[in-house]
Amino acid sequence: MARRYDTATYKKLLLHFMGETDPLYAMLQWLTERMMEVEAELKAGASKGQHSSDRRTHFSGTRVRRFDTRLGTLYLLVPKLRQGGYVPFFVTEKKRSEQALIRVVQEAFINGVSTRKMERLAQSLGIEGISAGQVSAMTKELDDQVSQFRSRPLAREYPIIWVDALYEKIRFDGRVISMAVLVVAGITVEGHREILACEPMMNESEETYRILFNGFKQRGLERRYGFVSPMLIRGSGRPFGRPFSGAVGSGARCILCGMSWPMYHTEKKVLLPRS
Repeated sequence: MARRYDTATYKKLLLHFMGETDPLYAMLQWLTERMMEVEAELKAGASKGQHSSDRRTHFSGTRVRRFDTRLGTLYLLVPKLRQGGYVPFFVTEKKRSEQALIRVVQEAFINGVSTRKMERLAQSLGIEGISAGQVSAMTKELDDQVSQFRSRPLAREYPIIWVDALYEKIRFDGRVISMAVLVVAGITVEGHREILACEPMMNESEETYRILFNGFKQRGLERRYGFVSPMLIRGSGRPFGRPFSGAVGSGARCILCGMSWPMYHTEKKVLLPRS
């Protein structure tokens, strides 16, 4: 009998959802309400209005909490408990957006989407709106990830280090200027390519490269065999050797020399295997 009752109940619910303008949104709203009800009862030790010796606390009404999801904005009636408090397990504390939605906003932020366009994107998803403060809060995690990437420890040895610079328009000191973004890639002893750094600098100079490679030494880099950089074509190879003056290996090389150097030190039978 219980199984027939459940089947009939769910069939009635499905028919109700089918009549809604947005069936998925209505199903999500119903599901979140049931999950909060069950979780709050487990934390209280008994359901609302039930007399039980296992009860640990009592219900004290509800509070409205906004919750932004990919299906739209929900207004949750979160049960309040007299002792202990209650936050739904699917809502991260002090955040009112679904984790997947946060990832969407972060991806849009990385791709250079403006706050105004993000608000239009949110409205197209059924979300009432995302303010600049919400976007900043959602993208705050990216700052921590970037800090970890920039300060992570490096291996002691990279046989080849490739250095280049890209000039990008970056907002600095209240205005947009052209800055050099130094990109450094290293080849590990196992032969894998790894991005070592991506640092913005005011320009390409001996001083900026010295700062860059001194940072590598602080992160654990001790030995290198050669640097490859297009900057050397412009006649500035000195910055690369100074931070690693005691390192083993030859100095920095330009792109063409960097391509010919490993070919010169590699046996022909390795470069040209027999067919």
